[in-house]
Amino acid sequence: MTGIEIFCGIVAVLLLLYYYSISTYNFWKKRGVPGPEPIPFFGNVVRMMFSHLSIGQYMREVYEKYKSEPAIGLFIRRQPVLVLNNPDLIKTVLIKDFTKFSDRGVTINAVAEPLTQHLFALEPERWRPLRTRLSPLFTSGRLKEMFFMIVDCANNLEKHLEKVAVKCDPIDCRDLAARYTMNVIGSCAFGIDMNCMSNEESTFRKVGKEFFANSYMRLIRGRLREITPQLYTLLGRILPHPYGTDFFIDSVLNMIEYRKKNNIVRNDFINTLMDIRDHPEKLGDIELTDSLLAAQAFVFFIAGFETSSSTISNALYELALNQDIQDKLRSEIKEHHEINNGEWHYENIKAMPILDGVFKETLRMYPPVPFITRKSVDDYTFADLKFSIPKGVSVFIPLYGIHYDPDIYPNPETFDISRFMGDAESKRHPMHYLPFGDGPRNCIGARFAVFQTRIGLIKILRNYKVDICEKTVIPYEVNPRAFLLAPNHPITLKVTKVEN
Repeated sequence: MTGIEIFCGIVAVLLLLYYYSISTYNFWKKRGVPGPEPIPFFGNVVRMMFSHLSIGQYMREVYEKYKSEPAIGLFIRRQPVLVLNNPDLIKTVLIKDFTKFSDRGVTINAVAEPLTQHLFALEPERWRPLRTRLSPLFTSGRLKEMFFMIVDCANNLEKHLEKVAVKCDPIDCRDLAARYTMNVIGSCAFGIDMNCMSNEESTFRKVGKEFFANSYMRLIRGRLREITPQLYTLLGRILPHPYGTDFFIDSVLNMIEYRKKNNIVRNDFINTLMDIRDHPEKLGDIELTDSLLAAQAFVFFIAGFETSSSTISNALYELALNQDIQDKLRSEIKEHHEINNGEWHYENIKAMPILDGVFKETLRMYPPVPFITRKSVDDYTFADLKFSIPKGVSVFIPLYGIHYDPDIYPNPETFDISRFMGDAESKRHPMHYLPFGDGPRNCIGARFAVFQTRIGLIKILRNYKVDICEKTVIPYEVNPRAFLLAPNHPITLKVTKVEN
């Protein structure tokens, strides 16, 4: 074979790859759906592929540019993605026609990453029965039972603060909040003391940190899982699982066996998993494996500590910048502390409007999951828009962009708790505030997250003031490589004791 023939062969292969990469790019044009022009091989995600921008940030950019359009079309490499801006369309997908969009469209790989088979990501067939079995764990009645355990962990947080505040050194509030929420999850979900407030770092804490670490290995694994799932499965049979996978599965199974052997009954997550394991027939035709069981505990562990801890640290950041709001909140906390003789109860946490406003405004500005995903499980026609999509098309809701729309939230960069006080909320469309999602696939642990976050803030702010210092990064910088909305830096603040 001559050099010219080799060259022509290479050119032919490259042309074929090129045409293959752009072969779907008329998908939205045929349907009359506007959107930015895709780039061959990358679609509209070239900056995300090279970690220059997070997907949440990009969704915000797209929303700001096209918010007058009810829907826009994007491409993740070759795959079409529909982005919904109109709140009524969002409600249709999340609630009214949920059965047509009951899949999140998250990639699962049970071989390479067994713990990806969790409730957040599962396809509808396995999600429905598992959601039904796990939902009773998060009722208001069950939360009341766990309330004293959350308060106990918050008391340990307060004692820890007393020690570190004396040193007058700046404190990494993200780390502080993560230690507290991990203790809460350990106590309420697994019945164990993770001892995260100590200087020694537990293995559970290391696993949690590693899961959200922005290492190149995690980035490569994520790209392989999305782009070449078959190759990733093959590699998964050879390469070791991600750090902490086997430890977590073994830990959950050991907890189950220990309780069974010692006849320990406790109304928590592990006890529910034991019941599911003993009665697999209640899940229908689902194959109940050890990894599937452990994955449900894993997602509660991961989501339970990370989303709440980020909300606590982000709230402290904004309160350090807005001392007037911090003072009002501290006064409210002290008032309720006196009314209840120092005892905190489930009911009186709900009766604190300033705390409620701080919590909700923090989630508006920093929604941990900055966009919501769904995938069509059948062909579907959007009657009002007069176009159809086939089964398997992803639908994105640009939550981060909506939360910063000045037409919905005037001066969106300003931390303003009045947006969630009085009748302000009732004047907005309910689909314009979705930090926990909505519909049947909303966040199952929303109630739990609300209370562990609020109690943590109460215990920190009752006797301590948070303020900016020379190490505080201003303005807040979003991490372009993180899937969840997270800062690209520690949230370092000065914490000082308040004289009563």
